[in-house]
Amino acid sequence: MKSFDTIAAIATGMTNSGIGIVRISGLDAFSIIDKIYRSKSGTKKLSMSNSHTVHYGYIYDGEELVDEVMVLVMKGPNTYTRENTIEIDCHGGYYVTKKILETVLKNGARAAEPGEFTKRAFLNGRIDLSQAEAVIDIINSKNEFALKASLKQLGGNISDKIKKLRNDILYQIAFIESALDDPEHISLDNYVDELLPLVENFKSELVGILKNADNGKVLTEGIKTVIVGKPNVGKSSLLNLLLGEEKAIVTDVAGTTRDILEERVHLDGLDLLLVDTAGIRDTEDIVEQIGVERAKNNLIDADLIIYVADASVPLNDNDYEIIEMIKDRKAIVLLNKTDLEVVISKEELEARTGKTVVSISAKEREGIEDFTSILKDMFLSGEINYNDEIYITNLRHKEAIREALESIEMVHKSIKDGMPEDFFTIDMMNAYEQLGNIIGESVNDDLVNEIFSKFCMGK
Repeated sequence: MKSFDTIAAIATGMTNSGIGIVRISGLDAFSIIDKIYRSKSGTKKLSMSNSHTVHYGYIYDGEELVDEVMVLVMKGPNTYTRENTIEIDCHGGYYVTKKILETVLKNGARAAEPGEFTKRAFLNGRIDLSQAEAVIDIINSKNEFALKASLKQLGGNISDKIKKLRNDILYQIAFIESALDDPEHISLDNYVDELLPLVENFKSELVGILKNADNGKVLTEGIKTVIVGKPNVGKSSLLNLLLGEEKAIVTDVAGTTRDILEERVHLDGLDLLLVDTAGIRDTEDIVEQIGVERAKNNLIDADLIIYVADASVPLNDNDYEIIEMIKDRKAIVLLNKTDLEVVISKEELEARTGKTVVSISAKEREGIEDFTSILKDMFLSGEINYNDEIYITNLRHKEAIREALESIEMVHKSIKDGMPEDFFTIDMMNAYEQLGNIIGESVNDDLVNEIFSKFCMGK
């Protein structure tokens, strides 16, 4: 446990609401609440109350009544921060909540920095750094998958896996170092035969975690998806269908969409960051030319390209240009307007594009279920199993895993090349330290401060 000064912050939104919460944490939390709280009888001191109890009364600023409140008393170390903690539940509203916070600060607390409550939970050993980062991920969750993955991380599924890997690696480092220091009593004969399968197992586990990192990105950020096609193939109709509302203008006039339309779509648990672009074609219209150029630029950093083709008209040079652009990209082809007389077959389009083709009719709302199923297979390898899988959702974690894997691969190579045992310990120690970065065992103060600065106030 570390000793800190006493902090306070508003833990609810600064807006009119049912209740507002002011949180106090630190050594002086109880003495501060004793100065400003009065029970109905006017005599009760909350510092003398049992832990984890709720009390009805009033907050006073001197002799001025501020609000009628419920106060939660929680004594450390059995609290979020492991410090003495008070939570004041007052009537919701900007002014009254702010007034209570000002009263708390006037009586000995200081205003908490963003994320400082969670930072204290980390520094006091209640949670590790990966669990602390899961807290902000939960707050920022935009879909069910992101929320579940973050809750698993907060529950320690990443921490447990990383700690076990580090312990196993450290054991091998310690064994080698001990044997090198005391060869008379600890032998390294045939040790590499025992170490090789262990190193291969370390490698396999790290590869497995890293493979799910892209899924983790999808879970938290959504799939940046660009809809392309020549003019008048139904791109905007598809966007409206997926959105469930008429956001994009739909006409029979080619070139109606000239600018970029961006919308977030929640589709069977996945978030698509949909970008509807101008139809790709040669045009003399200056404004439309700019739209076409923007459409091409948006393809560069897309996670997924949806190429919409018109089943009722033959392919032309515009289609062939698009097919060439998506050749080496992750893409799904939607053969639209299949409710009309079809002149392009699904098989022909699959042969030309080398991509999965789904027949749809945006007008008749047909084929979207097949599209969704293929999308989930493409990005999530089917259904996500939250009981067994670990999903890395943090770029910092992904980089640490990648560097740890590179070090373990160096150990594997050293064993195969017949290198001396002391070479193994150098790379294994680097892997050990990289994994420690994830849970906060090997991080500097600047990184810790940067991580918690991204938190909201009062968390």
